[in-house]
Amino acid sequence: MLALYFTPGSSSLAAHIALHETGADFEGRPISLARGEQRDAAFLALNPAGQVPLLLIDGRPLTEVLAILFYLARRFPEARLLPEGGLEAEARALSWMSFVAATLHPARTQPMEQAMRTWLVAEQRLGGAEWALGGRYSIADIHLFRLFWRFAGSRHPEPGRLPGLEAHAARVMARPAVRRTFEVEEAIGYHLPP
Repeated sequence: MLALYFTPGSSSLAAHIALHETGADFEGRPISLARGEQRDAAFLALNPAGQVPLLLIDGRPLTEVLAILFYLARRFPEARLLPEGGLEAEARALSWMSFVAATLHPARTQPMEQAMRTWLVAEQRLGGAEWALGGRYSIADIHLFRLFWRFAGSRHPEPGRLPGLEAHAARVMARPAVRRTFEVEEAIGYHLPP
């Protein structure tokens, strides 16, 4: 049994999308940051950091976006969320995701010009490719999309400055699993800081 603790629009969006991409049976458990539910004793017993996402796997907690995405891709190989090509291909997916977590995520709090320099590195790294790893949609695309969606929605970069990332986000947003995730999260409502 899988259960996802998530907050609409937060970092947990990536795990939520991946669960819909896999077609896995799971229970969604929304956490309201506005009401401080991440500090409830029951939630802290599962994740002392008090953060989402948190994926329960038969009652065992797994935290951190990168780990959850990797777990789901490996557990549900039929979803084809990891690139083909063995160890090196998987390492390239993890490299992209580490870049997203360690470089792009902190850019959300940087002054706009500094944040744009960081996002221009991502634009260059994407290199006009359809997907982060070239040939096929993967967990790296889900992770990249989540951060770019939030950056574009909160910081409003000048249209056309990041054309590859804009096109990438549009392709991801067109996926049925992504649209379904947004429907679920929008029905709950977004209550996030800018």
